[in-house]
Parts: sequence; structure tokens; C-alpha cells
Amino acid sequence: MSNAGGLGIITALTCPSPDALRAEIERCRALTDKPFGVNLTLLPSLNPPPYAEYRRAIIESGIKIVETAGHNPREHVEDFKSHGITVLHKCTAVRHALSAERMGADIISIDGFECAGHPGEDDIPGLILIPAAADKVRVPLLASGGFGDGRGLAAALALGAEGINMGTRFCATVEAPIHPDIKRMLVEGDERGTDLIFRTYRNTARVAKNAISQAVREAESRGEPFETIAPLVKGARGREGLSTGDTAHGVITAGLVMGIIHDIPTCEQLISRIVSEAEEVITQRLMKFASPG
Repeated sequence: MSNAGGLGIITALTCPSPDALRAEIERCRALTDKPFGVNLTLLPSLNPPPYAEYRRAIIESGIKIVETAGHNPREHVEDFKSHGITVLHKCTAVRHALSAERMGADIISIDGFECAGHPGEDDIPGLILIPAAADKVRVPLLASGGFGDGRGLAAALALGAEGINMGTRFCATVEAPIHPDIKRMLVEGDERGTDLIFRTYRNTARVAKNAISQAVREAESRGEPFETIAPLVKGARGREGLSTGDTAHGVITAGLVMGIIHDIPTCEQLISRIVSEAEEVITQRLMKFASPG
């Protein structure tokens, strides 16, 4: 993604240990001379990972851009900032964005209800959340959740963002390190192809609809405790599905943007197309409405 002109992000917690993250950072440096960042997400867990050790690995590896997300990032933001690192904080509510801004976040990525992963508990879609954040946040703002083409980029700019953040759409690219059958699932799915799970545990997640997500929803409807469904949703099981191509094996994080994913381009083709589409929307379609007469 970085080589294609975007800002590629390594997810720290998909690495099994801080040392594995160090190795992944070095591997990425061997693949690009362009900027890239690392994401550190702080979420409720039965067995919390050693966040401070991952943070130390990021700092000691010389990373210059970090994306934080999740609950109470203060100690991480402060440590990263003290080492001259640019902090991009991803959040799902204006109040959280303002809190992160006060902590020193340099950029806010505001994540609408359409997003994959954790959309928060307020259920505010991007069409409202992005301009609501733009009205109050003073640092640069990125729009996240439901973006996959140039129309979305043009809309995000109109709503007050400086750019867009995409996750699911980049999973359906040639370079994405997941099985082709998972990519085809994203192309063949539509905007109805996701489930919200973990809602009763106050940790809502949007995932692709499959046998696992349906089993989780059924368990939640019966009031089952999280420990009951934990074996179904553990990360290792999800990773197995992504590598084998079994779309019913585990949880597959995916957003509503599936409804506008129709192909599997390279990252370079995708980014170039999004930019050119946005330029066309802004300079041609929208200018017709702005021109007198």
C-alpha cells in the first residue's frame, strides 16, 4: 500500500509477540522506502496482550507514525509523543476524538457505523459522524468506515475530512496476504453481508455473515456469557480461515463496503482509480451544480 501511494499500516497485535513485531517492521522496511505506520489497538480481552512491550518495540524500531485505537490510550499517546512519533488515533465518537485531541493526538480517524471491526456502541453513520467531528476537532481528520471508491473520497472531503482510511477494501486487492477465496467472498457479498456480534457484551464488532457469526448471535440471544462463544471467535481460528480460504471457519472482519467491492485490483490500481474518480466527481459532476445557469 505504501509503495502505491497510501500509508500502509502494520497491525501490531497480529504479530504473536513484540519481537515478532520488530521482525515484521524490518521486513516491511525491506519492501518499501516509503512511509508506513503501526497500529496498536487497545480492546477488552480475556488475556490482555503486553501492550507496553509492543509499544516499546514500536518506539525502539524507529517507527514515526502510529495509529492507536480503542480504550484509554493516554499512556501510549504520551509515550509515543515523547519520542517524536506522530499519533493518529482512530475512534468512533466525537467525544472520544476530542479526548484524544486533548491527549495530544496529531490526527483523528473517525470511524462510522459502517466500518468493519468495532464501530462503537452509538451507531452513528459516517454521513453524520464525519461532519459532526469536523465541526469540533481542530487537528486533521480522516474519514473511516464504508469507503472504497472515488465517490467516497469526494464525499469525505465534502464532509470536512482531509482523506480516507480503508480496511476491507484493501483486503480485496492482489497484494493482501489472505486466501483468494476470502477475497472472492468480499467481491461476491453485498451491503447486507455483515453481522453485528458482541453487542450484548458492549464490545460490538462488525464481521462478515457466516455460520460462526450466526452462532454467536444466537448464543447472545440466549444470554450466554462470552466464555461460551470464545472458542468460536478466537483470533487463531480466524487467521486459519483467512489462510485456508474457509469462509465459515472463523470470524472474518468486514464492513458494509462489501456492497461496492466488485474486483480485486492491485493496490496501485485501486489508489490511482480512487483518486481519478474523486477528481472526476469534483471537477465534472459537482461543478455542474456550482456553475451559474
